[in-house]
Amino acid sequence: MRIARRAVVVAAGLLVLSGTAAGCGIRGTAVPVDAGSAPSRATCVVRQGAQTAPPEGSVSLSVQLLCASQLLPVTRTVALPGDEDPAGAARVLLDELKRQPSPLEDDAGFSTDVPQRLSVSGPRPGDPAGTLRLSVTPDELPAPGLAQVVCTFAGTAAAGGRSTVVLAGPGDERPDRPRSYGCGDEARARPESVRGSGTTVSDNAR
Repeated sequence: MRIARRAVVVAAGLLVLSGTAAGCGIRGTAVPVDAGSAPSRATCVVRQGAQTAPPEGSVSLSVQLLCASQLLPVTRTVALPGDEDPAGAARVLLDELKRQPSPLEDDAGFSTDVPQRLSVSGPRPGDPAGTLRLSVTPDELPAPGLAQVVCTFAGTAAAGGRSTVVLAGPGDERPDRPRSYGCGDEARARPESVRGSGTTVSDNAR
């Protein structure tokens, strides 16, 4: 009998402790707790390896890649075409934008949103001087990819040294006509803002 009574007392004590713990808010739950996304480990800084002289006939230039939802310059070593015409310079830069980031760039968090199928050519008859025609209507590109193209071309031989870039699509329809796109601080901080920001170049200017 004593053993039976002692078992009852112990069981009652456990029930009391369980109720006390529940009253203090200590209870299990099957509902997951959303503590937010994990902090980004992107440094957006490419570690420099051993410095070597660039091959003869090549130059170092900057292309704009994506990191932490913004545009940042990354230095690449490329061979420029001998004549350095705007379309030729644009093709070299575009090839770099389409190229997947190197392991060091990838480790730093860089990526590119420029489609592999994209190509660029020079102006057609009647286009404003310096027009670059893309194989896809500019505003049909992913917004970050368009920002990469605009900000990489701006200020270089591809844009004739200008801070704005005149881009057009492959056809003659209105969406494909030359438009002027600029690259400023907002475009670099918010690449999606470049989409639709260009102004159609008037026929009088053509």
